[in-house]
Amino acid sequence: MPGVVDARPEIAGEHASRLAFTPAAIELIERLWAMHGPLMFHQSGGCCDGSAPMCYQEGEFKTGGQDLKLGTLELPPSAGENAPREIGFWMSREQFAVWAHTHLTIDAVPGRGSGFSLEAPEGKRFLIRSRLIS
Repeated sequence: MPGVVDARPEIAGEHASRLAFTPAAIELIERLWAMHGPLMFHQSGGCCDGSAPMCYQEGEFKTGGQDLKLGTLELPPSAGENAPREIGFWMSREQFAVWAHTHLTIDAVPGRGSGFSLEAPEGKRFLIRSRLIS
């Protein structure tokens, strides 16, 4: 996909990214960051979110030993800042066991996001597009 940005791999031993973000997703992330500050994503695979990753203010969703950090999206610093902005993407271990052989691309499409995810009132929702890793 043109303009897709790869996340930095975070799983031990992995050197190639298994996670990317489309320009539409990055545009929505930029808008949410401006409103809410630092962000994070979590994909649980539970009954309420299906293929929709949930976006939270960083630290708002408590991760633990049952979660893996798949990657970190790095965005340029905000105005007046020096360090890049980092957005972690987490997934439950149980969900990762199912999706371990896939590359995930986070996109933003028209629609209503989940009530728990920050994009819910924005008229767009995050969506995962997946493909098998060869």
